Amino acid sequence: MSVSRQIRDYSRHHEWVGNIFSLVAVVLIFGTIWASLSYYPAIASWLGHNPVLHGALLAGALALEVLLILVLLSIGSTRAGEEDERSFATFSGRRNSGSPLSFFRSWLHHMENVGKKHR
Repeated sequence: MSVSRQIRDYSRHHEWVGNIFSLVAVVLIFGTIWASLSYYPAIASWLGHNPVLHGALLAGALALEVLLILVLLSIGSTRAGEEDERSFATFSGRRNSGSPLSFFRSWLHHMENVGKKHR
């Protein structure tokens, strides 16, 4: 049994796992907003001591948190499709060669097919 089939079967039988990841992402979003509003004076004071170093640290922490939120949301939104779907399919624009603008045509075709599939 392939790995993608195992993942698909697991996600079909345990959809609550995806729901938990989505819930954690939403809690993290609102928790960040709450913490930044609650601890704003302390953060502003800390940032004022060394703006360059502390600003870089703050920007890095926010970037990592945004990345974590996006990863959690993407894991939470992953659902198993039909049996005949290919697993781990690649966007065809990466494989096509030719003119520099051919990727845009491939992407547009891909988006049209995605729109048709989910209607």
